[in-house]
Amino acid sequence: MTLIKSISGIRGTIGGKTADNLTPIDTVKFAAAYGAFIKKRNIGESEIKIVIGRDARISGKMISSLVANTLVGLGINVIDLGLSTTPTVEIAVPLENANGGIILTASHNPKQWNALKLLNEKGEFLNGVEGEKILELAENEDFYFAEVDDLGSYVENSSYLEKHIEEVLNLDLVDVEAIKSANFKVVVDGVNSTGGIFIPALLKELNVECIELYCTPNGVFPHNPEPLKEHLTDISELVVKEKADFGIVVDPDVDRLALVSEDGSMFGEEYTLVACADYILGRLGGGNTVSNLSSSRALKDITRKHGGIYTASAVGEVNVVIKMKETNTVIGGEGNGGIIYPASHYGRDSLVGVALFLSHLANQKLSCKELRDSYPSYFMSKNKIQLTPEIEVDTILETIASRFSNEDVNTIDGVKIDFEEEWIHLRKSNTEPIIRIYTEAKSQKLADDLAVKFIQVIKEII
Repeated sequence: MTLIKSISGIRGTIGGKTADNLTPIDTVKFAAAYGAFIKKRNIGESEIKIVIGRDARISGKMISSLVANTLVGLGINVIDLGLSTTPTVEIAVPLENANGGIILTASHNPKQWNALKLLNEKGEFLNGVEGEKILELAENEDFYFAEVDDLGSYVENSSYLEKHIEEVLNLDLVDVEAIKSANFKVVVDGVNSTGGIFIPALLKELNVECIELYCTPNGVFPHNPEPLKEHLTDISELVVKEKADFGIVVDPDVDRLALVSEDGSMFGEEYTLVACADYILGRLGGGNTVSNLSSSRALKDITRKHGGIYTASAVGEVNVVIKMKETNTVIGGEGNGGIIYPASHYGRDSLVGVALFLSHLANQKLSCKELRDSYPSYFMSKNKIQLTPEIEVDTILETIASRFSNEDVNTIDGVKIDFEEEWIHLRKSNTEPIIRIYTEAKSQKLADDLAVKFIQVIKEII
């Protein structure tokens, strides 16, 4: 059982012992710390509002109730969206003129996990400095609860399914008429969470025939909820059986989007962003893009094809967003299927991703597989090497950066080395003595071989 405290929030497994797991006591403590943080940065305001929403996992209602009542106890007014998605809460925060938001979801983690993801007043994730302040408040229990006459209020607001869909449909580059005219047939795997509510509702508005697979929001995940190839055999088979145009897969909080081609093959999480970027850049006549250092080189290729500039950020959504703002990016995201489209908001959003992809497919008049085959083909390998606690990981990474300094080396987040036709990214874990190793090349064997080569390099340095 596990409890992980980080600058982006707190997550852990339900049950067990306090301070070792995400127990009710830990939930209240961290919610109180966040509430205290929001109050301190809004001193003098007569009303403090926080939006909350949750995915459909089994522990969600319990965790949500604890969080909501803790905030009320601090004198904060709570707007509860109930069953929702991460991007929906992000959109709701500024629309409600709220001071922050909390999303109750452990994203792609299995059902025994839950988490509190923390937002600022823009509906964007807190940065590292803000996260550290909340951890400090929690550690010191530096919060003061309201007296009875100053308790906050609690209201439920179930209108954001419609509001989120309306926001997506109103985006200038979402080609609603082209999608409606294409008469698409799509299979949706909502992993029995809130994607099973939101994605079919969006498709209905776009005149897309929707075949639902695991779309009952009961939190009983029918397979590992991370949308990777090895977990998606059911939808692959159903797409072929139903002769669907493609399949849509989202994770439990609907900020990661994976696609399945009409022949049951994976479109590839890395290529969700590539396809959406190709569409946006094509319609705008160019523009800048951003993804993190561990994402596919295919986005750089597509961006350059359209005459734009690609920039890599450190891993982590907040880092991607910061770099996107710095470079005036028109679309960005992460290679895990996370689409960030600033014309909507600065957060990964599968509803936006679905609408942009449908627009692209409708305008290209290609099959899903034909579209995928039109992009540069790269293969990734993900590995790690276990080290002993006394080994200085930073020293190893510095040595590698120095040894390969004649190559294109980036050290903003570990060490990434770009070779002419392949790359490797080495990152240390913040919680255990390991180095994560990501590689990409023009064949799976070359990607695997590059990883093996650098594992040997690390062993030689040790």
